[in-house]
Amino acid sequence: MSGHGHGHGHSHSCGSEGQHEPAERGVEFGLYQRIDLERLQCLNESRDGDGRLVFKPWDQRNLRDKYVESDVDEELLFNIPFTGSVKLKGIIISGENDDSHPAEIRLYKNIPQMSFDDTGREPDQAFRLNRDPLAELEYPTKIARFSSVHHLSIHISKNFGDENTRVYYIGLRGEYSETHRHEVTICNYEAAANPADHKVESIIPQTNFIS
Repeated sequence: MSGHGHGHGHSHSCGSEGQHEPAERGVEFGLYQRIDLERLQCLNESRDGDGRLVFKPWDQRNLRDKYVESDVDEELLFNIPFTGSVKLKGIIISGENDDSHPAEIRLYKNIPQMSFDDTGREPDQAFRLNRDPLAELEYPTKIARFSSVHHLSIHISKNFGDENTRVYYIGLRGEYSETHRHEVTICNYEAAANPADHKVESIIPQTNFIS
């Protein structure tokens, strides 16, 4: 219920600042440009390659020509590799204004090539969704958990009762850092190259934890 209250309050502020919001929001939701689309996977998509079509610019979020639809049931699983390190702050998921709209998502960080068999584990965060055909509702993440994300998995576990799920837009808000990934890479390289160095021993557990 409290979420609804915040939603209404936010819509009022949007009304008074409507002229400025689209451009600012477009910049905020620019993480789609940091996705390695060639390596992005969408499991249980009805048509191969459609999953990557829903990651698009803010000003195209309400276009209906590109979408992904689930195949054998209502579930979809997106495996999203980034080209660097991301601090994920919020997510928007928009679908049709009917029972095919996603009703629940589960987020997992840094588990490349996740499968449906892996979705039984505890997610880093989960959300119950409202129908959002106009892509207006943002779900804020726990930033402390999503401060160093190289790979994000989004599991749409259920919709509002339809046999299949349809998604038009997934917006990711946050910050991108290319230098952080380079630092981690250097750390890995030094740890591997100098196994006899006692200082490296304190680095190895941290490096393993990051990966």
